[in-house]
Amino acid sequence: MDAIFTYQNIELAYTIEGEGDVVVLLHGWGCDHTIWRQTTDMLKNSHKVIAVDFAGFGNSSEPDSVWGVEEYTRSIEALLKSLGVNYPTLIGHSFGGRVSIVYASRNEVKRVVLTDAAGVKPRRKLGYYYKVYSFKLMRHLLPILIGRQKAQMLIEQRRQRSGSSDYNRATPTMRAILSKVVNEDLCHLMSKIKASTLLFWGENDTATPLSDAKRMERLIPDAGLVTVAGAGHFSFLENTPLFLRVVESFLGKEMKR
Repeated sequence: MDAIFTYQNIELAYTIEGEGDVVVLLHGWGCDHTIWRQTTDMLKNSHKVIAVDFAGFGNSSEPDSVWGVEEYTRSIEALLKSLGVNYPTLIGHSFGGRVSIVYASRNEVKRVVLTDAAGVKPRRKLGYYYKVYSFKLMRHLLPILIGRQKAQMLIEQRRQRSGSSDYNRATPTMRAILSKVVNEDLCHLMSKIKASTLLFWGENDTATPLSDAKRMERLIPDAGLVTVAGAGHFSFLENTPLFLRVVESFLGKEMKR
């Protein structure tokens, strides 16, 4: 079933399939709920599966202000409350992992699956800060030196050369949101996650490296790590059969054969 939930004038699109205990699927940045198709097909035989399009992605409308992880988490809390959902299992990839961490740190959840999840603030090399602050200086000085129109053209060219593909494809509001959320460190919340947590990670992930997973494993009281050989940031898609087997085992007795 496709549905819409309105949260603070923002339309959040989501799907519900199956019956039973609730599993909530939370996608990564630049994706939407359809990335979970194979996971949904497996889980809907034993669970009620809710797959959400975050605000600004898929069929959901864009936030009207610069949200952080807190606002995104509140939108999911409001959606699940409206559906009468308590004690869900959360499965989050990348940015969806951020929301899963915040949600699970302050709400009762049954289990948590974090796959190539964000949440550990990345360690930056000196060159990164040079790029960031030189770009900020460029944005402020160029309009004064060469005029607004020509400055905007040069700034956009610089952005296209140096920005990530996610950043370059985004609208101005979503660019501001990405800049905000990517620097949010959630390590202080991880010890508050009391539910059993599965970490499913690509050994070659460069966006959220394996060292992040190992740190999460240390900080989350009941966490275990599965490393996927040869996989990158989308390990659950790069080795879907393994992901589904591991999730099935993790959910244990809830799964119907």
